[in-house]
Amino acid sequence: MGTQTVVIAGHRAAGKTRLLPLVSKLLGRAGLDLDAELERRHGRPLRSWVAESPTTFRAAERETLGLLPAGSVVAVGGGFLSHHPEALAGHFTLVVPVTFDTYRERLTADTTRPRLRTDVPLEEELHSLFHEREALHARVPTISLADFLRGCLAQEPA
Repeated sequence: MGTQTVVIAGHRAAGKTRLLPLVSKLLGRAGLDLDAELERRHGRPLRSWVAESPTTFRAAERETLGLLPAGSVVAVGGGFLSHHPEALAGHFTLVVPVTFDTYRERLTADTTRPRLRTDVPLEEELHSLFHEREALHARVPTISLADFLRGCLAQEPA
């Protein structure tokens, strides 16, 4: 890994933000949440930004990743992996797994997250987004959380 930035990626509600401080501590590196960084730098709440101008939001998200300190640990938003796979080149991308059932359960319960496809029923939105993004995620070189943790544990002194 060296000084590569470690990117924690995966679906919405997979637990990326929750894992950020744990992975940062494990690696002894600074941890940054890209969504929080976007809100701070642009002074704009993501919920309304994504709804009002998804194209400018996606451009800012990609640009901001490139501005963050090299060697840090960065949790990216749920759409980053599928929208910006080329931006992850040169980074160590750790994917957080989540099943469709868990994804649906978490997003159905969390009413603070914006809908991404309001023209269809929620169940249809969740199903289509999850499966579309699964196919896109499969095209990006990543390492699973389980393999990452096994590697970290194997390197600890006995």
